[in-house]
Amino acid sequence: MMKDSPAAFAQLPEPPYYAVIFSAQRTEGDQGYGQMAERMVELAREQPGFLGVESARGADGFGITVSYWASEAAIAAWKRNLEHQSAQAGGKKVWYADYQLRVAKVELAYGMRPEAEV
Repeated sequence: MMKDSPAAFAQLPEPPYYAVIFSAQRTEGDQGYGQMAERMVELAREQPGFLGVESARGADGFGITVSYWASEAAIAAWKRNLEHQSAQAGGKKVWYADYQLRVAKVELAYGMRPEAEV
């Protein structure tokens, strides 16, 4: 399994792989969201085919989380996970005012690393 770096970038293999892009506007107040979000990352890390995750949220409550997966089958299995389904239901009822989910195949990936990491 790939681990996330301290700089919050997921350490990923060479493409191809898949990205699940979850964009959401939070409702006000935590209402257990923080604990649930931490648990979902912990649970995702245990799933076969999970490669990593990157997440950011603004002060206005808008956030984007991108999870990376080895295959479409791994994504489908994650979607069927019962604990994940329970969190999804909570998101629809309590934690999200609006959300969008997109799945994309990553075919090319490159970037820049600080000199110390090269």
